[in-house]
This record gives sequence, structure tokens and C-alpha cells, in this order.
Amino acid sequence: MKGKKYVDSLKLIENTKLYESGDALALVLQTAKAKFDETIELHVKLGVDPRHADQQVRGVVILPNGTGKKVRVLVIAKGAKADEAQAAGADFVGAEDILQKIQNENWFGFDVCITTPDMMGVVGRLGKILGPKGLMPNPKSGTVTMDVAKAITDVKAGKVEYRVDKSAIVHVPIGKASFGAQKLLENLQVLMDALIKAKPSAAKGTYLRSVSLASTMGPGVKVAYRE
Repeated sequence: MKGKKYVDSLKLIENTKLYESGDALALVLQTAKAKFDETIELHVKLGVDPRHADQQVRGVVILPNGTGKKVRVLVIAKGAKADEAQAAGADFVGAEDILQKIQNENWFGFDVCITTPDMMGVVGRLGKILGPKGLMPNPKSGTVTMDVAKAITDVKAGKVEYRVDKSAIVHVPIGKASFGAQKLLENLQVLMDALIKAKPSAAKGTYLRSVSLASTMGPGVKVAYRE
């Protein structure tokens, strides 16, 4: 059973219509009626088969206006790299001690985990715990690196990771309702450009099958997008 606000919002949207990006965002903001600052999310159905390694779509992009979310960063490092992480503004820094806390106390007080390559052997043992939560460091997303200071700065500045799921859909936040249409549009364009550039050569037919935007509590709005 959908709430009254959701039902009212649905009346504003023509279900069969594909809206231009700016119009779609204006509608999404109109339907963001919750009492909190709703996240605006992008959902893209891609013409790929994620079961094949050569059709995986994954990458990172820094949104020009950030995500609006305070990101808590954990850095697994030792010595000078641990000091560098502290200086760069990491929220938590540690090594085996923090890994034991995750394992023994089920602690997940962080949003992103960054580590240095020399620590991956130890971090890798927690793959079954961190992996399902999307917290496992990965070189492709820039979270396994010797340049921990840059990794922290990028994440805090609004770096988001996009990856296709088993249904060939990419779900990514593009900001908060409070950003307003213009800032959200700038974030959307950067993200869509990155997705289009990430098209695998093995993908056949239409790549962008469907594009839609929605607020946390609102209905989806279909977007007209050309490759």
C-alpha cells in the first residue's frame, strides 16, 4: 500500500513519457516530499550480460558537486602511510587491530575502506565479511593504493563507484534534493558520460536500455538519453 504523498506524486508523472534530463529532475524534486533531505538516485538498465567478464561495467567518477553525504573513511595501513591517512582526514586508521574489531565485534562504522597494497593479504581474509556489504577495497575503484591521501580526498569530495548488478542495472546516487536541479544536472551529466565511455566492446545492440531518476521516497521518472 503506497502512501498518499507517493500516490499524489504519481499523478504528476506521465508513465509512458520520456522526459528531458532537466524536466525529469524538476519533476523528481517536485515529488521529493519527505521530511528529510532525500537522496536523488539514478537507475540505468544496460544492454549487457553481466555474467560475462567482458561485459562488466564498473568504474568510479568524482561528482562535481559531491554527493551531499558525509563519508566515513577507514584506512588500513601501517607506519608512514597510517600517519599520512590521519593527516589527510581519515575517520579511522588502523591495521590488524581494526580488522579484529570488524571480525569480532561486527563493527561497520565506516562507508569506505581504503588500504595499501601491502595490507591486502590481511584485509583479503575478511573478504566474506566486507564483500557482501560493498566495503572490500579494490584497485579498480582506487581504494587499494599507496597514495592514501589522494584516495581520501577523492572519496570525501564526492567520488562514487558505479557497477552493473546481476540484472544489468546500475544504481548510483547523484546528490541530495537540497542541491537543486542545476547541481544535480551537472552531476548527472558527468555520471552518464562516464557510463557511456565504459561501454564494453562486447556489448551488442542498444546500450542504454532505460534511464530513470527517483528520490528516496518518490516514484521513478523516465529520462530520454541518447548515447
